[in-house]
Amino acid sequence: MAMLEVSHMEKRFGNTEVLKDISFSLEKGQSLAIIGSSGSGKTTLLRSLNFLETPDAGTITVDGQLLLDAAVRTKASDKEIRKKRLRFGLVFQNFNLFPQYTALENVMLASQLLAKERPDYRQNRREILEQIRTRGVELLTQVGLQDRLDNYPHQLSGGQQQRVAIARALALDPDILCFDEPTSALDPELTGEVLKVIRSLAERNMTMIIVTHEMAFARDVADQIIFMDGGVIVEQGPARQVIEHPVQERTRRFLSRYQGQS
Repeated sequence: MAMLEVSHMEKRFGNTEVLKDISFSLEKGQSLAIIGSSGSGKTTLLRSLNFLETPDAGTITVDGQLLLDAAVRTKASDKEIRKKRLRFGLVFQNFNLFPQYTALENVMLASQLLAKERPDYRQNRREILEQIRTRGVELLTQVGLQDRLDNYPHQLSGGQQQRVAIARALALDPDILCFDEPTSALDPELTGEVLKVIRSLAERNMTMIIVTHEMAFARDVADQIIFMDGGVIVEQGPARQVIEHPVQERTRRFLSRYQGQS
């Protein structure tokens, strides 16, 4: 059974169909890269998976558990949505760090808020918070920022801020980690340090979905690639096959813009 199953997902904004009959699966430990031009539906797909948008049709299943069936119109409670959202982590284009908190505080914040809902929180508060801090330090060390724990976002480069955002997403131990163009807001010289972290996560068999315009990175790191255009999946398959030997003419035209990448 696949880790993630998306079946017949559709999303409209007014009269505009943004996602049209999107279906794919992802095995545990695999990385999926999603490529395509701006406006092709990639970000809306990620936002739908993370319950930031509600699809008009389709289902989302994670590890055999049905998280969403758009045909069921019963409104989920905020607590139910939050629980489902925890199955996914999302790293945004523009970091979205809280400027008033240090790098470590940004990583710890969501875990601290969730900990307050634990029945044993009052009794074991000190121990729980210390465990959260230890985990935060471990994650920032993992992304190469062990010497930046107490820095505020304005004291960090764009690449460092994005690495904090990755550590923050990992702090809640999501089943699937999603990246929405994680290097698009970075200067070229900072892109490599973020891609290096994502590559290391792939080597550790983190299940990931990566929306990216870095074609060589997608080819070398992802197991599977989906090419989207106009809200539909035009082509999908093994990463190297799609990048180097695309079947569809629309895919070939898109990839021709990136022929200089290596």
